[in-house]
Amino acid sequence: VQLQASGGGSVRAGGSLRLSCVASGIMFSVADMGWYRQAPGKQRELVAIVSSAYSTNYADSVKGRFAISRDNANNMVYLQMNSLKPEDTATYYCNAETVGNRNYWGQGTLVTVSS
Repeated sequence: VQLQASGGGSVRAGGSLRLSCVASGIMFSVADMGWYRQAPGKQRELVAIVSSAYSTNYADSVKGRFAISRDNANNMVYLQMNSLKPEDTATYYCNAETVGNRNYWGQGTLVTVSS
Protein backbone atom coordinates (compact mmCIF):
# COMPACT_ATOMS: atom_id res chain seq x y z
CA VAL A 1 0.00 0.00 0.00
CA GLN A 2 1.32 3.41 -0.91
CA LEU A 3 -0.16 6.86 -0.52
CA GLN A 4 1.81 9.58 -2.25
CA ALA A 5 0.87 13.14 -1.32
CA SER A 6 2.00 16.23 -3.17
CA GLY A 7 1.12 19.87 -3.68
CA GLY A 8 2.37 21.46 -0.49
CA GLY A 9 4.33 24.67 -0.49
CA SER A 10 4.64 28.16 0.87
CA VAL A 11 1.93 30.77 0.29
CA ARG A 12 0.84 34.09 1.71
CA ALA A 13 -2.27 34.36 3.81
CA GLY A 14 -5.34 34.43 1.59
CA GLY A 15 -3.71 32.25 -1.02
CA SER A 16 -4.66 28.81 -2.28
CA LEU A 17 -3.07 25.41 -2.66
CA ARG A 18 -4.30 22.11 -3.99
CA LEU A 19 -3.04 18.92 -2.41
CA SER A 20 -3.14 15.63 -4.28
CA CYS A 21 -2.76 12.06 -3.12
CA VAL A 22 -2.49 8.99 -5.30
CA ALA A 23 -3.15 5.62 -3.74
CA SER A 24 -1.98 2.19 -4.81
CA GLY A 25 -2.39 -1.25 -3.35
CA ILE A 26 -5.88 -0.71 -1.97
CA MET A 27 -9.40 -1.07 -3.29
CA PHE A 28 -9.69 2.67 -3.64
CA SER A 29 -13.37 2.86 -4.52
CA VAL A 30 -14.42 1.29 -1.21
CA ALA A 31 -11.98 3.23 0.96
CA ASP A 32 -12.79 6.31 2.97
CA MET A 33 -10.15 8.90 2.14
CA GLY A 34 -9.09 11.75 4.36
CA TRP A 35 -6.65 14.53 4.92
CA TYR A 36 -5.15 15.13 8.33
CA ARG A 37 -2.63 17.70 9.47
CA GLN A 38 -0.12 18.09 12.23
CA ALA A 39 1.38 21.39 13.25
CA PRO A 40 4.63 21.52 15.24
CA GLY A 41 3.99 20.65 18.86
CA LYS A 42 0.38 19.68 18.23
CA GLN A 43 -1.51 16.46 17.73
CA ARG A 44 -2.55 15.25 14.33
CA GLU A 45 -6.08 16.35 13.52
CA LEU A 46 -8.68 15.53 10.92
CA VAL A 47 -9.06 18.16 8.22
CA ALA A 48 -11.52 16.55 5.83
CA ILE A 49 -12.80 13.17 4.82
CA VAL A 50 -14.68 11.84 1.81
CA SER A 51 -16.33 8.47 2.17
CA SER A 52 -16.62 5.76 -0.44
CA ALA A 53 -20.18 7.04 -0.92
CA TYR A 54 -18.83 10.56 -1.58
CA SER A 55 -20.15 12.06 1.64
CA THR A 56 -17.82 14.66 3.12
CA ASN A 57 -17.00 15.97 6.55
CA TYR A 58 -14.79 18.87 7.55
CA ALA A 59 -13.14 20.25 10.62
CA ASP A 60 -14.95 23.38 11.76
CA SER A 61 -11.78 25.39 11.27
CA VAL A 62 -11.71 24.73 7.51
CA LYS A 63 -15.41 24.67 6.61
CA GLY A 64 -16.17 27.00 3.75
CA ARG A 65 -12.49 27.29 2.80
CA PHE A 66 -11.36 23.75 1.99
CA ALA A 67 -12.92 21.20 -0.33
CA ILE A 68 -12.11 17.50 -0.53
CA SER A 69 -12.81 15.46 -3.62
CA ARG A 70 -11.95 12.06 -5.04
CA ASP A 71 -11.40 10.53 -8.46
CA ASN A 72 -11.96 6.81 -8.26
CA ALA A 73 -10.92 6.25 -11.86
CA ASN A 74 -7.41 7.43 -11.04
CA ASN A 75 -7.19 6.52 -7.32
CA MET A 76 -6.77 10.16 -6.42
CA VAL A 77 -7.99 12.34 -3.57
CA TYR A 78 -7.63 16.11 -3.55
CA LEU A 79 -7.81 18.90 -1.02
CA GLN A 80 -8.47 22.35 -2.43
CA MET A 81 -7.45 24.90 0.16
CA ASN A 82 -8.57 28.50 -0.28
CA SER A 83 -8.30 31.58 1.92
CA LEU A 84 -5.37 30.04 3.71
CA LYS A 85 -4.45 31.34 7.14
CA PRO A 86 -1.18 31.14 9.06
CA GLU A 87 -2.84 28.70 11.44
CA ASP A 88 -3.25 26.28 8.52
CA THR A 89 0.52 25.80 8.55
CA ALA A 90 1.19 22.10 9.11
CA THR A 91 2.28 18.88 7.50
CA TYR A 92 -0.71 17.42 5.71
CA TYR A 93 -1.16 13.66 5.52
CA CYS A 94 -3.30 11.58 3.23
CA ASN A 95 -5.17 8.73 4.91
CA ALA A 96 -7.04 5.71 3.64
CA GLU A 97 -9.39 3.65 5.76
CA THR A 98 -10.23 0.41 4.04
CA VAL A 99 -12.44 -2.57 4.65
CA GLY A 100 -11.85 -3.92 8.13
CA ASN A 101 -10.95 -0.44 9.44
CA ARG A 102 -7.37 -0.70 8.27
CA ASN A 103 -5.64 2.67 8.17
CA TYR A 104 -2.84 3.70 5.86
CA TRP A 105 -0.88 6.94 5.81
CA GLY A 106 1.08 8.87 3.23
CA GLN A 107 4.39 10.56 3.87
CA GLY A 108 3.03 14.07 4.39
CA THR A 109 3.40 17.30 2.50
CA LEU A 110 4.30 20.58 4.19
CA VAL A 111 2.08 23.63 3.89
CA THR A 112 3.42 26.93 5.17
CA VAL A 113 1.23 30.03 5.25
CA SER A 114 2.86 33.35 6.02
CA SER A 115 1.07 36.44 7.22
